Amino acid sequence: MSHVSEFSLRPDEAFIELYKLLKAEGLSGDGAEAKHVIAEGLVSVNGEVETRKRKKLLAGDLVSYQGQQVKVVAAV
Repeated sequence: MSHVSEFSLRPDEAFIELYKLLKAEGLSGDGAEAKHVIAEGLVSVNGEVETRKRKKLLAGDLVSYQGQQVKVVAAV
């Protein structure tokens, strides 16, 4: 079972785009790499392959990539 890290939305954010999450969490080197791995079908959101680079992630969404998981949580 892999460790699930958490990404907290800022208080002024309702969502974060998928490619930006990969970049912010260090799962990709930069935005171009993040967009590429998403387009290749290597990233899943809530257990389903997601190919939309700008998919809006909301609190509660779970992103998986290369055996790592990140859960989006609401700002505290």
